[in-house]
Amino acid sequence: MDEYIKKDTAQTASENTSTERPSWTPPSQIVTGAVSDNEYPRTQRPMTSYEADKAAGISRAEAARYDDGRSTSSASASAARSAEGRSTRTTPSRASRSSSGTERTSSRAERSAKTKAARSERPARTRTSGSAAAAAAKDGSKPAKKQKSTFLPFVLFPLFTVWLELVLHIFMGMELKYAPIYILHGLMYGFIFSFITKLFPKKASLTISKIWAFIMSLLFGVEFIAKNILQDFYPASMLKTAAGNHLSDYIGAIVIMIGKKIHVLILFFLPVILAFIFLRKPLKSKIKKRGMLILSLICAVLFYFLGRAAIAIPFHGNLTPKELYNSDTNYNDQVEQLGLINMLRLDIKHMIWPVESEIDVPDDPTPVDPEPEDPEQAKYKPNKINLDFAQIQKDSSNNNIKQLAQYFSTVTPTMQNEYTGTFKDYNVVFFTVEGLSGYALDPMITPTLWKITHEGFVFNNYYTALHFTSTSNGECQHLLGLYPKSGFPISMSRTGELKTNTYFSLARQLNRLGYKSYGYHNNINMYGRTGSHPNLGYDWRYIHYTDSYKMYADSIDYEGAKGLNQGKLRWMQRDSFMVEHTVEDYINSDKPFNVYYLTVSGHTPYTYTSWAWGKSGSNWIEDDRVKAMTYTEKTKAYEMAAMEVDKAVEILIQKLQEAGKLEKTLIVLSPDHVPYADIDAIEELAGKKFGSSSDFEAINERNIDFEVYHSCLAIWNPNIETKQIDKVCCQVDILPTVSNLLGLEYDSRMLGGTDILSSSEGLVVFASKSWRSDKGFYSSFTKKFTPNPGVNMSQSAMDTYVKYMDSVANNRLKITNMIIESNFYNFALGSNKYIREESETQFELTKEQLEKLYEYNAEKAVIREYKDPRTFEKKEVRPF
Repeated sequence: MDEYIKKDTAQTASENTSTERPSWTPPSQIVTGAVSDNEYPRTQRPMTSYEADKAAGISRAEAARYDDGRSTSSASASAARSAEGRSTRTTPSRASRSSSGTERTSSRAERSAKTKAARSERPARTRTSGSAAAAAAKDGSKPAKKQKSTFLPFVLFPLFTVWLELVLHIFMGMELKYAPIYILHGLMYGFIFSFITKLFPKKASLTISKIWAFIMSLLFGVEFIAKNILQDFYPASMLKTAAGNHLSDYIGAIVIMIGKKIHVLILFFLPVILAFIFLRKPLKSKIKKRGMLILSLICAVLFYFLGRAAIAIPFHGNLTPKELYNSDTNYNDQVEQLGLINMLRLDIKHMIWPVESEIDVPDDPTPVDPEPEDPEQAKYKPNKINLDFAQIQKDSSNNNIKQLAQYFSTVTPTMQNEYTGTFKDYNVVFFTVEGLSGYALDPMITPTLWKITHEGFVFNNYYTALHFTSTSNGECQHLLGLYPKSGFPISMSRTGELKTNTYFSLARQLNRLGYKSYGYHNNINMYGRTGSHPNLGYDWRYIHYTDSYKMYADSIDYEGAKGLNQGKLRWMQRDSFMVEHTVEDYINSDKPFNVYYLTVSGHTPYTYTSWAWGKSGSNWIEDDRVKAMTYTEKTKAYEMAAMEVDKAVEILIQKLQEAGKLEKTLIVLSPDHVPYADIDAIEELAGKKFGSSSDFEAINERNIDFEVYHSCLAIWNPNIETKQIDKVCCQVDILPTVSNLLGLEYDSRMLGGTDILSSSEGLVVFASKSWRSDKGFYSSFTKKFTPNPGVNMSQSAMDTYVKYMDSVANNRLKITNMIIESNFYNFALGSNKYIREESETQFELTKEQLEKLYEYNAEKAVIREYKDPRTFEKKEVRPF
C-alpha cells in the first residue's frame, strides 16, 4: 500500500512540474467513451450544463428554447458512468495549475464559442406535452409552430370603432371634415374597451370581445336602418317611446330597407365575421398584460384630450361641434359631427344631468326697417292676454319660467285683422296628412285636394320643414303651434307624460266654449298618443289590436259589417275607411264639433303590392287615372296614396253637405312632412332635383334645395272668396291663424308661429337653423343671407336684420321644451292670478321714445295722444 502511495505522490509531483495541463473535455465526450475518466484529476469535475451555458454567455431563458437532447444526453451520461464505474482521479498540483492558466483561459474561450455555435444549429424547441408530444414523435410529424407575438390585441378595438364610424358616415353621406373628432373619440372608446377586456383571463376576454363587437355592429346597423326609415337616429332616451310603438307595422319598410342597404350592413359586421372565422384563440401580444392595461389607459386619456381639442376647432356654421357637445338636441348633427358613440354617451349624460336652455333676448326687440304703419291697422287690437310677466318672474323659482316670462314680455304681438272672427262658432275638421307633398296635387288626379288648396285662401309660400321624429313633431307644430325640440324626449309625447297644460291647443280653446272635440288615427297607438292627445283635449280614438273598441278596423276580410278585428288588420289602413266609419260620431251633434284626423295611407314605402289601396280595398291600380300615368311604379304608388287621401276628404265633404253642416264648417289640411325616404318620387313629379337621395335621407340640409319643403295648406270653407297669400308661412302658423279666424282669445307672443293673415313678417325655421323670411333666405352653414328679388337693403341694415331674425329663429326653437318641462302655461294661465285688466297694464316709455312718437309743446305742457307701439292703442301722456 505504501508503495502505491509513494508512486502516486511521485506522479503528482511530476505533473506539477510540467508546463502543460490536459485541457477540459465536455461531458458528452466522456459519455461516448472518447476520453477516459482517468484522464481527469479527481478535483476537476466535469462542468454542468448550466455552468457551460454560463461560461458561454447563454442565459437560462435562451437555453430553455433548445430541444430536449441535452436532458436525454445527461441521462445517458449518468447511466454510462454508473455502468463503467469511476476511476480514481488525482488532483494536479497548484504549481501545475498555475503554469497552465494561460492555456486554460484560451481553451475556455474556444469552448464557449464552440458551444454557442453548436446550439445555434439545433432546431427550436417546441413545447409538447403528454400524448401530443409522443404522437408527434411516433408519426414523425413536426410539432405545431409557436404563435407569433403581435401588437394587434392592443389596437384591435380602437381600429374597430373607427371602422364603424367611418362606414356609417360615408354611407349616410355625411360631411367628412369632422372626421378627426369622431376618429379621435373612436380611438378613445376603443382603448377603454381594450382596458376592460384585459381585466379578464385570456379565454374569457376573447369571448367578451366577440360578443361586444357583435353588439356594436348590431347597434350601428340598427341605427343606420332607423335613420333611413324613420329619419332620425335613436338614442337611449327614446327607448320608452320605442317600446310603446308597434314597430311590427313597419316590418315591410324595414325588410325593404335592409334589402336595399345589405352591402352596408355587411360592412358593419365584416370585422365580427372575420373574428369568428379566424380568431379562435387569444392572440399573443408583444405587450405584457400589465403593460397593456397601463398603455390602454394612457392612450384613452390622450385621445380624449385630443378629441376635445378637435371639438374646439372653429368650424363654420350655426351648429358647431362645440355647441352640439353641450346640447341635448340635434341628434342627427351630433352623429355627423361628433360620432354615433359620442351621441349615445352624451344622451345618457344629459338624461342624468339635463341641459338648461338659455333664451337670447335681443337688446332691441323691434325689427329694423319696419313697414310703414297702416292707419287702418290702428283700429285692431293685439292678439294677447294681459299678463303681468314681471310678477311671474318674481314669484317663480324655476329658471325656465323666469326666462320665458322675460322673453315673452319683449315679443311684439300680432294684430287682429279684417278676418278676425270670420268663422266664429264654426265647426272645425283638421287633417294631418301622412307624407303628402304639394307636388303630388293635380286637378285631375286629386280634384278634391286641388280644390280646397286652390280656392279660398291660397298660400303660395307654405313650407312643411322636416323636424325631429317627423310625424309626431309635425303634429306638435299643427296642434301646439310650437317648433318641436330637436331631440328626446319627444315634445308631443312629453305633454302627455307630464300632463302639461296645453292651454292654446285648438281643442282646449274650443272646449272652453262648449265644443266637443274628437280625434282619430287609423293605426294603433304610436308615440304615446293615448297620453298626449287626450291631454290636448280630444276624445281620442284609434285602432287597437287587443283593447276594447276604439275605432272600426279595416280588416282584409271586411265586407261592409261594422266590427272589430275581423281577420288580420290591413297595413296600411285606408284613410277613406276611417272617415267613412267615424263621421257619424259627430256630424249630427247638437253642439259645434272640432275633429282631428291623423291619416296613415301615405306612409312609405310606395309599392303596388304592400298597400291596401294598391292590392285590395279601393284598388287604385285599376283606376284609369293611374293607368294613364307615365311615371315610375314608385311615383304611381305615391300618387295612389294621395288619391286615397283625396277620397277621404271627398267623403267628408259629401257627408257634411248631406247633413247641412258644410256651410258652417271650416276644413284645415296640412301634410306632416314630405316623403323623406322617397325623394325621387316628388322629384319626378316636380320635374327638378332637390338633392341626392343620400343627402335627403340623412337630412343633410347643407346639400338640399329647400324648395323641396314647398307644400300645400288648406284653410277652406265653400263661402271664402279666393285670396292669394304670398307671405312665407309654415306649420306652426296654422294654430294662431285658425285661432284668429275663429275669434278666439289667445296670446300670439307665447307661440312659435304667427297669424299668416296678419301684418307680421313671415318666417319659417328649418331643422338646421337656416330660415326663410319674407325678405330672403339665411343659410346657417354659410352664415350668408340672400335677399329676395326686389328687396334692397344696405349692408348695415342687412346685418342688423339678420342678427335680429336669427335670434328670433333660435328662440322659437328653444321655447318649446322650456314651456313643456316647466309647465309654463299652467303657471301663468292656470289661474287668474297674473291676468290684469287693460287699465292695470303699466307701460312706460323713455323721453327719447316719446319724442319719436309724437310732437308736443313743452312750454305749454299740453297733453298729447300717442299710440302705444305694442298695442297701437291711443293713450295720453304729459310731456316732460
